[in-house]
Amino acid sequence: PIDHRLLGEDLDGSAAWARALERAGVLAEDDRRRIEEGLEAIRTAAAEDPTAVLAAGDEDVHSFVERELVARVGDLGKRLHTGRSRNDQVATDLRLWAMRAIDWRLAELRETIDALVALADRERDTVFPGYTHLQRAQPVLFAHWCLAYVEMLRRDGRRLADARSRTAVCPLGCAALAGTAYPIDRERLASDLGFEAAAANSLDAVSDRDFVAEILATLAILAVHLSRLAEDLIFYASGEAAFVELPDDLCSGSSIMPQKKNPDALELVRGKAGMQIGRATGLLAMLKSLPMAYNKDLQEDKRPLFEAMEETSACLGVLPPLLEGLVVDRPRAREAALASHANATELADHLVGRGVPFRDAHHQTGRLVSRAIERGVRLEDLSIEEMRELAPAADRGVFTALTVDAALAKRAAVGGTSADQVAARLARLRTPPRRAEPAVDAEVRTATVEDLPGIRRLVDLWANAGENLPRTDEEILTSIRDFAVATSDGRVVGCGALWLYTPTLAEIRSVGVDPDLHGGGLGSRIVEHLAEIATRLRVERVFVLTRAPRFFERLGFRQTSVNGLPEKILKDCARCPKKHCCDEIAMVRTTFESDQA
Repeated sequence: PIDHRLLGEDLDGSAAWARALERAGVLAEDDRRRIEEGLEAIRTAAAEDPTAVLAAGDEDVHSFVERELVARVGDLGKRLHTGRSRNDQVATDLRLWAMRAIDWRLAELRETIDALVALADRERDTVFPGYTHLQRAQPVLFAHWCLAYVEMLRRDGRRLADARSRTAVCPLGCAALAGTAYPIDRERLASDLGFEAAAANSLDAVSDRDFVAEILATLAILAVHLSRLAEDLIFYASGEAAFVELPDDLCSGSSIMPQKKNPDALELVRGKAGMQIGRATGLLAMLKSLPMAYNKDLQEDKRPLFEAMEETSACLGVLPPLLEGLVVDRPRAREAALASHANATELADHLVGRGVPFRDAHHQTGRLVSRAIERGVRLEDLSIEEMRELAPAADRGVFTALTVDAALAKRAAVGGTSADQVAARLARLRTPPRRAEPAVDAEVRTATVEDLPGIRRLVDLWANAGENLPRTDEEILTSIRDFAVATSDGRVVGCGALWLYTPTLAEIRSVGVDPDLHGGGLGSRIVEHLAEIATRLRVERVFVLTRAPRFFERLGFRQTSVNGLPEKILKDCARCPKKHCCDEIAMVRTTFESDQA
């Protein structure tokens, strides 16, 4: 009743094993063909009547397949099990199933991330109260809140993809525990089934279930993140906060209180996290004392994995429509962001800017907050004379500093909640629409000194977003002839530079496009313009260091090791502030084939 889900994977593995046996000289070509036809007939029959497997009463899915195969091709079906065991067979089936399930979850996770990005884009100007200890702390943009969960889910996606790479190791051909006695090409067999490698040790291959534990742990972390998202929205939708309204079709009413709107979907997302944590813990407890190699305890690996994948899919499925239907009460959220003296930090920063040590500024601000509470007014409603009584360094500029817009604008460092930072991160995350022609009527050309302010604006914007290295005016001016710009209506809306390292190697760097124009093809045009210059100069290779590998893959770049670019390491990487924690990918493109090549 559990492993019937592995029918498709068992049929795939059996067909691949038949081909491996043919290559090893164990099966004739005609016999292999008949076996494959029999396996496909089982697949077709199961598709027509999915209940047949469950109703069959066989011990497991492998026994079902063998019995059905013998019924179709006679004793030839019994030869298929030559050289393999149910031990390596079930391990292979489960890995195949897990790889495919991960691919589906990654697609669903992408949809949830896209829904959060779309909500952030829709509410990019919405001011919202930020909380610590569930107390109003400082104002943020609601888009910044959305993007916080985007970062969490992107990490979950990377963890899940990473777990898939360790799942994609083929145990087939390891037999019961000691390996097969037949000359099976296990590397080709692994490739035939879509694995990345063949398992290196037969004892480990049939008894390893760390891949299940790793997947369950990753899904548990994802469930925790989804639970936190659900909890935030449940609170924001409560009568006490009332910052958002949830879509009706994902809520329910009370059976006795007609005025209530219960956040059912979100509560279920939150509730399922506990079970996901329990599945990961339970599997580890089952594995912890198993002797080498296969033991029947391992049969208990499937139920938690199947259930965890189902629950994850359900949670990821419900969130995109919920986020799409979410309505934010912008005036109420803004009012809440201004309440409770949430701008007290701005007052303290104002005093620090006038030479007051922070600890003293903190103390003076606390006294002013107490004064405002006593009077029942906001900080900005105190007169300048009242402020100077307790904070002598304050001047009239404090009233500008205390506005919510000023508070947000000041948070302009990388990762901050300023509008520019949010816009830059959104631009980085948005999936560019497919367009046959550039949406922006722009000219791409070599830069001149008149373009310096525009180039500096874009370089600063993307450096603050962590996408490029910062450049001074002097550095840009010195290398102005290396820059290309895209201009529209006389304004620089995109830039990039070609930096020569050796006669055969150049780097495309400082590529940046105005955030509002992303998806219009400008970035591609700038990169191609610079690559064309490299070709004219007879530079054989151009490379990039990037956190957007898919963009450059579409332009013909391929991933490479940065260690193969010693010129870059010696000249730039050694002085980069991120040299010990670099998260960029090196990619290279050949501009032309040299005569020597």
